[in-house]
Amino acid sequence: MKLGLLCGNFGADLTIPYDRIKEAESLGFDSVWTAEAYGNDAVVPASFIAAQTSKIRVGTAIMQMPGRTPAMTAMTAMSLDALSGGRFTLGLGPSGPQVVEGWHGVPYGKPLTRTREYISIVRSILRREAPLEHEGAHYQIPFSGDGATGQGKAIKSILHGRADMKIFTAAISPNGLRCAGEAADGVFPVWMDPSQPKILEEPIAAGIAKAGGGKQRSDFELSSFVNVVLGDDVEKCRGPVKMMLALYIGGMGSREKNFYNAYAKRLGYEDAAVKIQDLYLTGKKGEAMAAVPDELIDAVALVGPRERIAERVDVWKESGVDAMLLGTAQPEAIQLMAELVL
Repeated sequence: MKLGLLCGNFGADLTIPYDRIKEAESLGFDSVWTAEAYGNDAVVPASFIAAQTSKIRVGTAIMQMPGRTPAMTAMTAMSLDALSGGRFTLGLGPSGPQVVEGWHGVPYGKPLTRTREYISIVRSILRREAPLEHEGAHYQIPFSGDGATGQGKAIKSILHGRADMKIFTAAISPNGLRCAGEAADGVFPVWMDPSQPKILEEPIAAGIAKAGGGKQRSDFELSSFVNVVLGDDVEKCRGPVKMMLALYIGGMGSREKNFYNAYAKRLGYEDAAVKIQDLYLTGKKGEAMAAVPDELIDAVALVGPRERIAERVDVWKESGVDAMLLGTAQPEAIQLMAELVL
């Protein structure tokens, strides 16, 4: 099992934790990942990180597909990969309707159709086997619709990209996981319970089977986000994770469409998910946090003293997960996880 480090930034100021990244690289971590929502992007921090490191893979978890054309994403990925010495992994995601329509100002459309088309276009650009052409529900290349000049031409990338560049997607819904298994090289669940791997593995396997062409599970990487908080006081360590879960389950999306709320229900926390959302959407965020079950936190995160975390890591090792992508601000947690896993 490999380890990665999450370095997404969602604050008012943009910073990069170089000390943590370099510590992770020196300890043998496989990867480091940036992120974006509706503030800083994922690409600029990834560029800075790639320039300050030499061995660790650098990836985006995720770049929002509706915010960029597939060709622009391919250009960015090829450029980052070339300048990092082949260390870039492209992580993509459809985002959600509130961000896609409320921030990027484009239709949410059919996110899984978009994902399949998007990855297909990016792979075509990377392979350079023929000038780029695509006719789909979301993308028509060359474009010939309303407003077209009629002078669009199918072309190849000037830059020669790496045809085997890995492409990951973010997914937690059954359909999203099937799409990842079919079209991508890996998937990032925002969290998972390693004692219930079938919730993820079964739809991934269905997608891999649909892909055909001899694709196998060994060709695919399940890389889950995992929050790690090291400390003697278990309840205090649960606090940051409780805050995150309350936000995602309660407020990341509307009452009608919240993928994280639905995911919590599939993990077996249906009553809690309903209560958390009701409280959060009525402005009772503190009460929503208090409603997050300790059992859920302990299932999806690593919190507490060294011995407690070590015991739980054994469950992760037995789960079949290919990589744990760690969310932590503690250098001592990074060191501990390297000792326990690598």
